[in-house]
Amino acid sequence: MSEESLPDDTGPEHGGALPEYAERVLDVAERIPPGRVMTYGDVAEWLEEGGPRQVGRVMALYGGAVPWWRVVRADGVLLPGHELRALDHYRAEGTPLKEASRAAEGHLPRVDMKRARWDGGERANGHT
Repeated sequence: MSEESLPDDTGPEHGGALPEYAERVLDVAERIPPGRVMTYGDVAEWLEEGGPRQVGRVMALYGGAVPWWRVVRADGVLLPGHELRALDHYRAEGTPLKEASRAAEGHLPRVDMKRARWDGGERANGHT
């Protein structure tokens, strides 16, 4: 997701239907269970289309209407500019976190990717 922008929780104003790829990315984000995460690259791989940057762009433009905090960077660093909002969601959902070292900027934890990463489970029927 873009460091500069994150849609508000109500979602952006759209002049029409979402692009098909955006709908698919948002569908995956909604499928991620509470307390678990997927990386931008994981989402693209699961969809078998696009890459991390394309997924990040979709999340930056349209992600406010879905649990955006469950789609993360591969290193588990919290989304810059939205760390506290994400952290509130992670704590509420019981997402595994790694406490920050004293040297870490802002002393913010990061997502424990080994424990929190979700592999997408079984592909849902009808999902392409």
